[in-house]
Amino acid sequence: MTDGLGGRRPGKAVGEDLRRRAVAAVLERGMSYRKAARKFEVSETSVLRWVRRFRARGDIRAYRQGGRESRIERVRERVFRLLEQRPEISGRALQAALAGEGLVFGTATVQRFLKRHGLDTRTRLAARRG
Repeated sequence: MTDGLGGRRPGKAVGEDLRRRAVAAVLERGMSYRKAARKFEVSETSVLRWVRRFRARGDIRAYRQGGRESRIERVRERVFRLLEQRPEISGRALQAALAGEGLVFGTATVQRFLKRHGLDTRTRLAARRG
């Protein structure tokens, strides 16, 4: 998980192998959290958290990340119906059509929904042309 220059990309989970080695360094070799953090190029807080997790659960796997399901997913069938009726509809027009049905979503929410389902405007237009 590097940025191509040897550094770690921010926001990306550290691999299980590196977690395991850092935890082993602390628990089996008596290395301090600070030294282990420097050695494995992670934060001291991360090493502390991994050791605590290992002691509590017996493993060091990362927790599932991500928030809750988007509100628009609850009405996905209505969105698909609108897209079926008007395949050329833009994201903003879809947003307006949903608002006309009393379903108010932000522009970014609609765009993320379309992209997540492989239905962004460019993809749909290319499919119609091709």
